[in-house]
Amino acid sequence: MSDADRAGAAWRVPPSAYAAAREAPFALPARPASRYLTMRDGCRIAVDAWLPEGAAGPVPTVVILTPYYRRFAVRAGSDADAIPNAGKFVRHLVPRGYAVVVVDVRGTGASFGTRDSFRSPREREDSREIADWIVAQPWSDGRLGATGVSYPGAASDFLASTGHPAVRAIAPLFAVWDTYADNYFPGGVLLKDLARGYDDVMVAMDHDRRDLLKRIVYYAHPDLEGPHPVDEDPDGTLLAEALREHRGNFRMPDFVGEFRFREEPLPYDSTFSSASFSPYSVSAGIAKDVAVLACSGWMDGAGYANGAIARFLTLRDNPVHLLLGPWDHGARCNVSPWRRAQAPDFALLDEVLRFFDEYLMGRDTGLRAEAPVHFFSLHAERWQAAPSWPPIPEATRLPLDTAAGPADEMRADFAWGSGSGTRYERIAAVDSTTYHADWGARSEALLSWTFAPLAEATELTGHAVADLVLTSSEPDAALFVYLSEIEADGTVRYVTEGVLRALHRRESEAPATYRTTWPFRSFRREDAAPLPVGEPVRIRVPLLPTSWVFQPGSRIRLSLSGADADHAVQVPHGRPPVLRVDRARSGLDLPMRAFG
Repeated sequence: MSDADRAGAAWRVPPSAYAAAREAPFALPARPASRYLTMRDGCRIAVDAWLPEGAAGPVPTVVILTPYYRRFAVRAGSDADAIPNAGKFVRHLVPRGYAVVVVDVRGTGASFGTRDSFRSPREREDSREIADWIVAQPWSDGRLGATGVSYPGAASDFLASTGHPAVRAIAPLFAVWDTYADNYFPGGVLLKDLARGYDDVMVAMDHDRRDLLKRIVYYAHPDLEGPHPVDEDPDGTLLAEALREHRGNFRMPDFVGEFRFREEPLPYDSTFSSASFSPYSVSAGIAKDVAVLACSGWMDGAGYANGAIARFLTLRDNPVHLLLGPWDHGARCNVSPWRRAQAPDFALLDEVLRFFDEYLMGRDTGLRAEAPVHFFSLHAERWQAAPSWPPIPEATRLPLDTAAGPADEMRADFAWGSGSGTRYERIAAVDSTTYHADWGARSEALLSWTFAPLAEATELTGHAVADLVLTSSEPDAALFVYLSEIEADGTVRYVTEGVLRALHRRESEAPATYRTTWPFRSFRREDAAPLPVGEPVRIRVPLLPTSWVFQPGSRIRLSLSGADADHAVQVPHGRPPVLRVDRARSGLDLPMRAFG
């Protein structure tokens, strides 16, 4: 089946229909104007300005702030894409009347400086100065937007948070709201290989190690020859100087280990914590008239969908739209088991175009008349619209003592893993295209409870919550909770999952900068507490959001593991806990409704 926007009647005017009638009267230049901008501290930042050829007057500008090269140098005569990171936005927006400015953030590409973090506060201040430069150019009409996938998406939040008056609209796509919980420490559990994977990419790029870069599937073309120098540096002398400075960049495996607790300052800098590189911490600076398009997918990493939803909920007083599709990180793949093809059919760039046309260019696109929330329901294979999140406000309780299961006790198996075809691979720069294909066999090893067959088609949309009363033989544990559909013919389908380190079980009220509709944890040191060994404790574990339609005759299954050796660290190290669930006092809360 297809994820095209005409699957269902969720839009009054589908994005693809809007784009089909939208003129593209300008030409894309063969190359951009490229130069260095000097920041307040003397650091030189490389920028490319792609301007629509044939435009008679000033135009609005979309900014993309990236650490993944604003542009590659390419071997003469090659067909390699010089802008694999930002190219789709450049090619779609420039012919339709936008200037697109792509920036190598400091310490990356052809820019000078070093990186003391990703999305560092220093980068945020750079973005303010870059915005000042753009609006001073004769080709700028004074209106700014920003977008990008993943890192550049969150950088859009940071630009808007500066309060720069020119910023009118941002489209953070597949971007975190909280780097701690959405990315590296989901549920307070460190993803051990993610930091190494990111470091591999950034060393290859920041140091111009082409021998390493060819191992990264997205940049493996043999004709890519490192970052492109700016126009004022024809022989690459300045580029060579910039690359030498990059050797002082932070290293992710060492860096991320400093942030064991959320918002705990670095020992050498009391002003710097995990909040410093998370958009939520600066969201109060986003003016109420800035429009926001928050976008993610059901298989988007460790918690990027949570990031999109939290962004939507937190910025609810802004013109804000939420788009959640059947995608992995960056929508490179349609993750539905019932997909027609791996590549998505959804016209995401058309949705971005319509958004910027409405809020940045000032066109009447009809977008304001559309529902603010659009989401794709798997197994129904259609889009739905909703006036708010969550679409299903009330949860249905499935008591665990009504489920079938041979046991309620297990010893955590520190050798068990969820495999290499999961939501985590894409954010580690692995070219994953098939997800949880072996889930039936892998899940057999888990402690599971299976509920009675469903009498009718039933839609789950939102965050399921496993409400468990359990005892542990150790003072800490990692709880990996999985939801599956057991179809009438016995086929086992992975639906979603959640993880929580028991140390962080204490719930608290979500702050105004971080609104949620699922149980919130601060993950702060002062709220952490060891488990009382052998004593029952209630722990609510939120699962990652999804929209899934269970078929008549299918059974819902809840499974529990104490480890995921393929992705997460052991908790506690070398001490696999024995966990016993009190079935009579436990249950599964599901935002469900009859589907029809």
